[in-house]
Amino acid sequence: MSAAGGVPRYDCIVIGAGHNGLACAALLARAGRGVLVLEAAERIGGAAATREFFPGYRVSAGAHLLHSLSADLRRDLRLDSHGLAAAATHMPTTSLLQGLAPLRIDAQGAGAEAGAYADYEARMRRFAGALAPALERTPPRLGAGRLSDRIELLRLGLRLRRLGRRDLRELLRIGGMNAFDWLNENFGSEPLKGALAFDAVLGTNFGPRSPGTVLTLLYRLAGQRIAGDAGLWQPVGGMGAVCAALAGAASAAGAVVRTATPVERVWIEGDRAVGVVLADGARIGAGTVISSADPKTTLLRLVGARHLDTDFVRRTTHFRARGLAAKLHLALDGVPRFAGLDADGLGGRLLIAPSMRYIEHAYDHAKYGEFSREPVLEITVPSVNDGTLAPPGKHVLSAILQYAPYAAGGGWDLQRPRLLKSAIDSMARFAPGLESQIVAAELLTPPDLERELRITGGHWHHGDLAFDQFFFVRPVPGATQYRSPVAGLFLCGAGSHPGGGVMGIAGRNAAREVLQGRG
Repeated sequence: MSAAGGVPRYDCIVIGAGHNGLACAALLARAGRGVLVLEAAERIGGAAATREFFPGYRVSAGAHLLHSLSADLRRDLRLDSHGLAAAATHMPTTSLLQGLAPLRIDAQGAGAEAGAYADYEARMRRFAGALAPALERTPPRLGAGRLSDRIELLRLGLRLRRLGRRDLRELLRIGGMNAFDWLNENFGSEPLKGALAFDAVLGTNFGPRSPGTVLTLLYRLAGQRIAGDAGLWQPVGGMGAVCAALAGAASAAGAVVRTATPVERVWIEGDRAVGVVLADGARIGAGTVISSADPKTTLLRLVGARHLDTDFVRRTTHFRARGLAAKLHLALDGVPRFAGLDADGLGGRLLIAPSMRYIEHAYDHAKYGEFSREPVLEITVPSVNDGTLAPPGKHVLSAILQYAPYAAGGGWDLQRPRLLKSAIDSMARFAPGLESQIVAAELLTPPDLERELRITGGHWHHGDLAFDQFFFVRPVPGATQYRSPVAGLFLCGAGSHPGGGVMGIAGRNAAREVLQGRG
């Protein structure tokens, strides 16, 4: 840090201490840059934080499982040496079914369709393997004419060409399909199709019949390839442990992390970002500013329309970023007992998504500002694997609810108790006596997530993953490749390529762009 005219100055200021902001800060600091990270909240982590929601009970605030944390990033920043450890790896996924035994989602659980499942999984892994490198790199800018962009396009084409004619033709055929049709082509089992379709719509504004849901399914599978061979896993101490390790790596490299320090706006002089202005009016100068906040917050609030082209403001305003998922936390006075589920299953991921039709019907309600009386649920009991999250003998349950519209008819003050009851009733069908075990409950709707996590719309991807908001054009034309229209201002959050999920790739790629002197 240096000071000029009484104003402190750093090489780089990173806005937001979520996992992408911290990954970006750590890599910049390791490269010798003087880095300051400013976080508005009292704690680091953003949507990947661990918080106490009832005395003695801690839970991951937003995301609650890891499946796409970059293995390269974990190794390069030596996150394990900064305290990141697994409470469980290769966690199984089990679908809970009314009147039937729980269905384990793997080749063995597929039963008579085991062969079809193995073929499907092998094919999707090949497709995901071809796409995964594209998620890890800065997407090329179309029409720019730069040699680096042309080389990147060539690399993408060669990776796809290596699939072979048959697989490439099939990938091109299914890329824009909906998951409903694609899964019907492959399987007859409704429970199996329902569980697989869930991964295509989790955290999205889509149902299984929505075009492009094969793309979102491939996105998730490509993320799993990036993460290496740990499968679905849970860190010791909850998701906050990931950000604690990233903060440790950043601090060890010389970065300064300050919490409870909200940024009021990006300081712009001569059409260039030259620092930030804090909420208390203090100014901090910087050669480069990198924001991990969502695109609307960064561009429309921290920068402001007066510094941007009118057409760009219009595109950013219409960037679709309304969340459709709610988060439920339960403090329990004992272990929940799901019928037919063994200890291994209880320590994994549980789904209430018995068929694609069930999911689609739940989605239908959300189109009209309603929630379904039969919600789609992803359930974990993280304290089964990690006893530090609850008092001895007690447990926490964490669930994601699809679909909870941002603007609920009648308002969430009225609808929240009804959605809470609907979710608990749905789980109690499979876990008799669950209601009597509840010590405390917390339900966070998209507006709650917006307020608590400071994410516009409460959307955990910072914006929908759809063809017009993906890869080359994410978040919007004019703000791709982690660069904003304002010189010296970069984006590194989930609203940038490749999107949401606890990957750390957007932060890493943005750091590379800064270090290469682009923007």
